[in-house]
Amino acid sequence: MEVKRRTVRSLVAKLGSVSDQTRAEALAELRLISKHDADIRPVISDAGAIPYLAEILYSTSYPAQENAAATLLNLSITSRDALMSTRGLLDAISHALRHHSSSTSPDAVQSCAATLHSLLIIDSYRPIIGSKRDIIHSLVEIVRSRNSPPRSVKDALKALFGIALYPLNRHQVIELGAVQPLFSLIVNEGRVGIVEDASAVVAQIAGCEESVDEFKRVSGVGVLVDLLDLGTGSSDRVRENAVSALLNLVRFGGERAGKDVREMGLKVMDGIADVAENGSAKGKTKAVGLLKVLLEGNSLVSDSSFDSRFDYLLNQSCSF
Repeated sequence: MEVKRRTVRSLVAKLGSVSDQTRAEALAELRLISKHDADIRPVISDAGAIPYLAEILYSTSYPAQENAAATLLNLSITSRDALMSTRGLLDAISHALRHHSSSTSPDAVQSCAATLHSLLIIDSYRPIIGSKRDIIHSLVEIVRSRNSPPRSVKDALKALFGIALYPLNRHQVIELGAVQPLFSLIVNEGRVGIVEDASAVVAQIAGCEESVDEFKRVSGVGVLVDLLDLGTGSSDRVRENAVSALLNLVRFGGERAGKDVREMGLKVMDGIADVAENGSAKGKTKAVGLLKVLLEGNSLVSDSSFDSRFDYLLNQSCSF
């Protein structure tokens, strides 16, 4: 290990060299060893590499950006505290994301977004990152742009999901324009993985009062209901996300949202029941909760035989 420490200290020192070639070679080597050697990552952080890596994100060199961003991503697996305590790191990541369509390479954009997702695993970092409006705006723009590579979109969605896990961040995500591009992906994107990630973000941001009006503008309830139609062939994860989103709308939007959800949700009771029977443990619980919302006190449900079809699910809710 001592040999590794000396090697790392030497490589980090070279990041400050006046020689472009020396810096490039050291950077490439740090990326390689941080990828393949988990034990070396804390050593790289302790040697002072992170400020250099953050500064390199401002470089106009694509290879330098990519190596720096990939190394930061590798370090984020085991050295999250070191990254978050580095002054200017989030600003550097924001810069790289902001220029996703111009001076930042796609690979660097993807690594930066993935680094955010990794950092957002820690609960206490979510309000910190969520307070950076420029980061959220850049992630939304990546999702919105038709020129963004699918991998960039997917990594941006995962970062937005992590941000939205903190309830007080959700209105920021909505305010910065995420609703329309998210629903656009759900409706128009053919890649199942991206639709799953987009609907996961939608399910989170539905959990705030500001979602009601924005969802109305894009016919969001109708889109979510369509996802639960068994004839559309949505994946299990997408259907669970749709259930979660509709339930959150009712819980946080009150009667303004509840009326639309009750009226439209009755059309896809079979789809909701399928999630209640066959979904994940969390999905089952939420689907039963949505069934209760739709059935209890709904004046549109007049057929008692229709009600009885779902009684067994409601009665079994305590076992989910």
